[in-house]
Amino acid sequence: MSARATMAVLGFAGFVSGTSIRVAEPLLPKLADEFARKPAAAAVVITAFALAYGLFQLVHGPIGDRFGKLRTVSVALFLAGAASFACASASSLEALSVYRFLAGMTSGAVIPLAFAYIGDHYPFDQRQAVLGRFIGGILLGGVLGPLLGGGISDWIGWRYVFVITGFAFLLASLLLGMASRGETGVKPSGGVIATYLTLLTTSVVRAMCAFVLLEAFLYHGAFAFVGVYMRDAFDFSLTTIGLCLAGVGVGGFLYSLTVGQLVRHLGQARMVLVAGVVLAMLFGGLAAFALPAFMAPTLILLGYSFAMLHNTMQTFATEMAPGARGAGVALFAFSLFFGQAVGVHLAGQVIESNGYIPVFVIAAVGLVLLALRFSAWIRRRQLVWN
Repeated sequence: MSARATMAVLGFAGFVSGTSIRVAEPLLPKLADEFARKPAAAAVVITAFALAYGLFQLVHGPIGDRFGKLRTVSVALFLAGAASFACASASSLEALSVYRFLAGMTSGAVIPLAFAYIGDHYPFDQRQAVLGRFIGGILLGGVLGPLLGGGISDWIGWRYVFVITGFAFLLASLLLGMASRGETGVKPSGGVIATYLTLLTTSVVRAMCAFVLLEAFLYHGAFAFVGVYMRDAFDFSLTTIGLCLAGVGVGGFLYSLTVGQLVRHLGQARMVLVAGVVLAMLFGGLAAFALPAFMAPTLILLGYSFAMLHNTMQTFATEMAPGARGAGVALFAFSLFFGQAVGVHLAGQVIESNGYIPVFVIAAVGLVLLALRFSAWIRRRQLVWN
């Protein structure tokens, strides 16, 4: 299969993975009602998926290095399809959480191993644009995820959301199996634990993992409850919530179309600064004066600015461990999803006792401070690498 066709298949796999990541967000009100729980308790389906998605990156990375990145993703997505069908049959919130954990455990192979594959095949000065185009597929999935979750749940029931996702996983698995023919892996010189211990002795690896953990903790912890916030504050329907949340994916997709120009005109350090300021303004606006008519454009801008920050982190993550790229990117991804899981859990606790405003304020302040620190770090690293 040609390089262009392989990237198209990876893009589709990223699209399906992106759908699965975000499909449960607008379902929280429906799940809370069906299983007689509070929305914060129903958010366990997000936490379970995110925790598994991140934790098992540490397994997928070395396996991808050893047996081939595309082949590993193909097998993982077949298993993710089976887990999604199980979600559709869940009879309790606890069962659904277990099945979402299994779906996250397997579908988590896609993004880090695709990033590592791109890192293996494209030089650093071209990589952010290639990664940006690849995440366009992920972010289109992010658009479809809330639409599936909100729209289909309103129309025919939330269980069909997972049926459709399951079939999409199986198709992606088949296509990647075809793309992986002839792929070979590299036998590691040491064990998995030794590989990760070696990576953690590297200052660049530690810094990038800390940056992305804090980013995920702040951003995803607040964002996971934006859908419930819209229902409580504006009495939006699930379909409307899904459409608004899809704006984040639209914003990220628009970023994927303009990433090349942004890198050329702003440079990576200034991109991060601009993203941090805009994110702070948007979360601060949600805390201070959110209006129903402005939710859709706010979320589009939120998606665009978050993509500016996060894609820059992803680009540097692909270069932090060239000798064990799959394991290095897996450690980065583990940090991201661990931060997301903890952030969603703690944000839910704060919201139950103090409401939404403190969570949005913490996200606003924390993200701009993180952007300032990361931008300074980029400038220092560019001096070293150049």
